Parts: sequence; structure tokens; C-alpha cells
Amino acid sequence: MRERQIEQKLVKAVKATGGIAPKLTSPGFDGMPDRMVLMPGGRIGFVEVKAPGEKPRPLQLSRHRLLRRLGFKVYVLDDAEQIGGIIDDIRAT
Repeated sequence: MRERQIEQKLVKAVKATGGIAPKLTSPGFDGMPDRMVLMPGGRIGFVEVKAPGEKPRPLQLSRHRLLRRLGFKVYVLDDAEQIGGIIDDIRAT
């Protein structure tokens, strides 16, 4: 499965649970996760989408650490089977 297909499944699954998953673009601040997942009740998480078996680049890992230090949840998604668990985790925070 391609990265784009996994990303589309994430967006659809988030929408089905009442949330939104806007594409995150940060001009001048490279390495941010692909999607910001916003769920009812003020729940938020960031998702880096990768093709199966792919890993984040060093700059992306640095941004993930920054977001985590700020108290945000950050996930790396490389398999559509992970989507339900990620959504459940964001909803539980």
C-alpha cells in the first residue's frame, strides 16, 4: 500500500469518528508531521504518514521530539492497520 493510500484511509477514519485531519503545511519549518488530527473534546495528535517499512528522516524525528516535549502526541503511521489504535489513543488523552 502506498503512503498516499494510507493517508487517505487515516483522513476517512478520523472523519468517521467525528474529527478532522487537515494536511499540515509549515512553510519555513520543514519536518513537521503530515497530518494534524483534531478530535471532539479538544483532543489533538500529529501523524507522520510513511510508506510501509519507511522511517522518518532525522529532521522529522527532531520535530517529533519537539512536539512531544511540548506535550503533544506524535505517531508514525506506516500500516493502515495502525489507524484505529492511533485514533483511540488520541481520543483517550
